[in-house]
Amino acid sequence: MQSQTHTTVTPDRSALSALVGDTPLLRVSEPLTPADRGFWAKLEGFNPGGIKDRPGLHMVERARARGELRPGARVIESTSGTLGLGLALAGLVYGHPVTLVTDPGLELSMTRLLTAYGAEVNVVAEPHPTGGWQQARRERVRSLLDRHPGAWCPDQYNNPDNTSAYTPLALELAAELGHIDVLVCSVGTGGHSAGVSRVLKQLYPEVRVIGVDTIGSTIFGQPARPRLMRGLGSSIYPRNVAYDVFHEVHWVAPAEAVWTCRQLATSHYATGGWSVGAVALVSGWLARTLPAQTRIAAIFPDGPQRYLGTVFDDDYCAAHGLLDSPPAPEPEVIGRADEKEVTRWTRCTTVADPLTADPSDQAGEESR
Repeated sequence: MQSQTHTTVTPDRSALSALVGDTPLLRVSEPLTPADRGFWAKLEGFNPGGIKDRPGLHMVERARARGELRPGARVIESTSGTLGLGLALAGLVYGHPVTLVTDPGLELSMTRLLTAYGAEVNVVAEPHPTGGWQQARRERVRSLLDRHPGAWCPDQYNNPDNTSAYTPLALELAAELGHIDVLVCSVGTGGHSAGVSRVLKQLYPEVRVIGVDTIGSTIFGQPARPRLMRGLGSSIYPRNVAYDVFHEVHWVAPAEAVWTCRQLATSHYATGGWSVGAVALVSGWLARTLPAQTRIAAIFPDGPQRYLGTVFDDDYCAAHGLLDSPPAPEPEVIGRADEKEVTRWTRCTTVADPLTADPSDQAGEESR
């Protein structure tokens, strides 16, 4: 009988890495804006796993270069989904086993996809009493690091490589648009808003940066509440958030994001999940209210695939009261983040780090 020979397939690192970047740019207009208005959307969902393929690859590559991550060592990190895909890709490219700590809110489809890509998915059962699911996941990461000597955690919330990973994205936007007046970004770990704005500020010193968060998130000084939307927002205070670059912040509610996602899908055949809906809602309002010649760049972090059972599922949305009505034509306005707890689309032009800001200073700060 003829013996079988088993071969190990080694991925072509350069070929896999080349799949990331140079994503399309789409002009978005009606029905979010009048026909003669609009904004430009950078479609990061065209990366294999979404926008966080960029930091997934970059953080691993830099840690290897510094000797912090040894060849073949395990990578362990907390994720709500998208960074998990980026780290799974990095594991394939650089030859590292990957363990991803998540919570029951992660979509089953994402769990299956991460597993298919070779990652080990570890699910925490209970939220932390004060830090919510994120803190529970981070504590599990520390426990797993103790059990796996030599393992490495990217610490996406505080790792400066998470921000520098987005330099190519900023340069792509600059090359494609030539000039940018306004940048609109969702904010979770703070990585892409900080990384892209840092470069664009050097190129266009007058660029205005608009942050988009979810209700129930602590990032910009609101109280922590259970959050339906994933991919933006936080129940902790990530140190990668560049508070000083933001000219204003908008909080968006789940129903408002769902409506916008569905409008994008039927009008532009380009949509995504919670972050995309929230960013598009705010960008559409900016395009309607700012001078017609204003060039607005919005970053769409992912595509719709992982949200077929949530954002684009009528039964799910109905059960959570997300199909009641379209959002208001403009946001509510508050003077500072701690003025009141917001429950719908709300805008604030006073932005400060909640961990360092003096409330009296915040109250007196002029709008930028």
